[in-house]
Amino acid sequence: MPELSPRRRKLVLAICCMSLLIVSLDNTILNVALPSMQRELQASTAGLQWTIDAYTLVLASLLMLAGSTADRIGRKRVFMAGLVVFTIGSALCSIAPNLEALVAFRMVQAVGGSMLNPVAMSIITNTFTDPRERARAIGVWGAVVGISMAAGPLVGGLLVESVGWRSIFWVNLPVGLAALLLTLRYVPESRADRARRPDPVGQLLVIALFGSATYGIIEAPHASAATVLPFAVVAVAALIGLLAYEPRRAEPLIDLRFFRSAPFSGATVIAISAFASLGGFLFLSTLYLQNVRGLDALHAGLWMLPMAVPTLVCAPLAGRLIGSRGPRLPLLIAGVAMTCSSLLFAVFDAETSDVTLFLGYTLFGIGFGFVNAPITNTAVSGMPRAQAGVAAAVASTSRQLGQTLGVAVVGAVLAAGVGAAAYEDAFVDAAVPGWWILTGCGVVVLVVGLLSSGRWARGTAERTAEKLDAAEVRQTVGASERH
Repeated sequence: MPELSPRRRKLVLAICCMSLLIVSLDNTILNVALPSMQRELQASTAGLQWTIDAYTLVLASLLMLAGSTADRIGRKRVFMAGLVVFTIGSALCSIAPNLEALVAFRMVQAVGGSMLNPVAMSIITNTFTDPRERARAIGVWGAVVGISMAAGPLVGGLLVESVGWRSIFWVNLPVGLAALLLTLRYVPESRADRARRPDPVGQLLVIALFGSATYGIIEAPHASAATVLPFAVVAVAALIGLLAYEPRRAEPLIDLRFFRSAPFSGATVIAISAFASLGGFLFLSTLYLQNVRGLDALHAGLWMLPMAVPTLVCAPLAGRLIGSRGPRLPLLIAGVAMTCSSLLFAVFDAETSDVTLFLGYTLFGIGFGFVNAPITNTAVSGMPRAQAGVAAAVASTSRQLGQTLGVAVVGAVLAAGVGAAAYEDAFVDAAVPGWWILTGCGVVVLVVGLLSSGRWARGTAERTAEKLDAAEVRQTVGASERH
């Protein structure tokens, strides 16, 4: 890809951030609309879980395929295809006649979304080659998540109260079309120097693993053991198959050698934990504010601001800290803040008091604001640029997998705890195990952040990068000799 002027690089970053905005905004808006959907579509708690998890599940399953495909056939081409499919999926969601159709159309959205975030991150990685500039760019990227968290509940609340829940999907249409036209005009095409071959067996194993595990978790409170057990067996078999099959391929879908780098492995674990916490946090908070406190969608959205604004403020600050001091400090702040936030709810029933609810939301916003940039920066730093799409896709997959698991596990715990009791009376007590799970996620962010950001961890990253580069050279030479 040719060297771009500073102004053009900023424009490319802005276009990539537009794609992140519609994907992130879609999720936060949807959470505020859940109670309205539940009433109109007569959905159960499991049905609400599927409106979120059908999207994140397909996204997680296809992100690595999208990243490697973009490296092979062109990042701009795949990015534009993603914008088209995502926009069409959004339009379909707005006219869904029932819950089943909505879940299906959310999956269409996810097919498009899988071509956006990892590919956009790959474009950014190849546009900003200076490590400090890249860290700042990723900080801006993280700030967009904060913007979506701040704007999503408010915009969603206004739309749901004034027009209805279907209008939340209309927001994606003008932004998606504008991003498509700007990409066509200003984003240069780029691809990896050497194309990676497809891995259909690995892709099918990933889909089987994620899909069966999520189905088993969501349906466990309502279905018999005989119904859930086969899905658990499929998940375990798919995992074993991946671990056995992928190392034998020259160009696997998931390059397990990446995980020899402690920072990369740490970023993966932290992403799963942090986004599981986000998914569970939003799910519990939205249902509590509207179904238990009885707030309308707009006022529930306003209550989300103490969480959203700190995320918006802290994300670019995390990017600057990484550029000057590395990822350790942002990760420690994130782990402590997220752990303390969930503890407030688990131990002190923070949602029952306005003061502690405000404090819990603020702490979570600070923690989540600091965690996103170090995940992305660590995942792509030290990896060969030729595999930037794959490395970024693994990080994005970890995020979506985490959010899928967070909603599935916390929702299942909540459904089991509420049981046949009156929803409003049982909610706070039924949510306590869920808050303890989110506390554990915060502890994982803290501990793994410490372990994966020290001198030893950096040494493993350097050795892994050297081996990957050497293997890349050998494969390139071998391919040249065959031709």
